[in-house]
Amino acid sequence: QVHLVESGGGLVQAGGSLRLSCADSGRTFSTNAMGWFRQAPGKEREFVATISWARGSTMYADSVKGRFTISRDSAKNTVNLQMNSLKPEDTAVYYCAAGRPWLVSVVSAVDYWGQGTQVTVSS
Repeated sequence: QVHLVESGGGLVQAGGSLRLSCADSGRTFSTNAMGWFRQAPGKEREFVATISWARGSTMYADSVKGRFTISRDSAKNTVNLQMNSLKPEDTAVYYCAAGRPWLVSVVSAVDYWGQGTQVTVSS
């Protein structure tokens, strides 16, 4: 089975940076894309960024464009999310995701979830 494990979360001041990583230990050809979602308390899980394994095509939520960069290392089955210029509104649990579509930009497209890693941005 697909097993996604995130790392890299933590506490950072506004304007700082964090780098999240996700290791996919069981990727198959049915898993064509990976991505990141986030969820704050009392709110819906929302899309952040996604990348396709085959081409490295990317898509970002408008709220993070220009600040976050998603990348993948196909040989290692890992996906990273470099988060710069962090804002308090970025505070959430960040979840790695994997799915069959070309890009996983909505919750309904996700087949597998990681356990989540907390990102807290202080003012």
